[in-house]
Amino acid sequence: MNKLLAIVGPTGVGKSRMAIQLAQALGGEIVSADSRQIYRYMDIGTAKPTPQERALAPHHLIDIASPNENFSLAQYQQLALKAIEDIQQREKLPIVVGGSGQYVWAVMEGWGIPQVAPDPEFRQSLEDRAAGGGENELYDELASVDPEAAQRIDPRNVRRTIRALEVYNETETPFSQLKDKVAPPFKTLIIGLTVDREELYRRIDLRVDAMIEMGLVDEVKRLISRGFDFNTPAMSSIGYRQIGLFLSGELTMPAAVQQIKFETHRLARQQYTWFQLQDPRIKWFDILKASDYEIMGPLNRFLKSSH
Repeated sequence: MNKLLAIVGPTGVGKSRMAIQLAQALGGEIVSADSRQIYRYMDIGTAKPTPQERALAPHHLIDIASPNENFSLAQYQQLALKAIEDIQQREKLPIVVGGSGQYVWAVMEGWGIPQVAPDPEFRQSLEDRAAGGGENELYDELASVDPEAAQRIDPRNVRRTIRALEVYNETETPFSQLKDKVAPPFKTLIIGLTVDREELYRRIDLRVDAMIEMGLVDEVKRLISRGFDFNTPAMSSIGYRQIGLFLSGELTMPAAVQQIKFETHRLARQQYTWFQLQDPRIKWFDILKASDYEIMGPLNRFLKSSH
């Protein structure tokens, strides 16, 4: 079997639930494409599949890094392709699932990712500038040397801005131009799940409320007690950062929750720049309108096709 199924779309739309159902129905295994679920000890705030859900279908690339590790796109791509090959060799269907656009397309398009090692001194100088109020200045620098990369990066995502500048500094080539693509050796079907914005925001807000009820505050406290501070890559994630501000007395709990919801809405909008509704490679389904039968139609044709 040299086929690969991907399920994409914004956060909170129900990708994981569908992936588990399809994995059970089709004898598939799930390869996570979520840049936060790779981190250990961060379960509630990343909406990681529960142990019970993971027992329903094999999952790969979850809990593979410590929260204080710098985990690169190149590392993810390498591990994902290895997992996919292993699944295919066992004649199972790999199902790539997640909302991290770079992760998904690095695999689906076969990006040639620059193996540029972090430059601690250069990175620290940029982090110091950002901490001193120079976030917009760094983003403007990136936009001037690599407008394509800047367009894909949210101006508030300082970590990714710094990484793109770091690659440019090392290679003197825009990050976006380094991604020469080599088509991967498998046939792919990409299913996109979507819903109107009002309903998506409603689902996101309910999920954030559920995270608080499930103990997100205690999860953040446990991470702090393990020695992970808010300068580590993972702890800058939506949810963790805001609860950190609550614990330090800089935000009230209602304000922290509202900020988490607002930032997650923004993330969902950003994800549609990676997974565009007009992209002909993605078969989109509105989760409130499409029946299981409609979704299974193209999937069955894909699985039955010989090339």
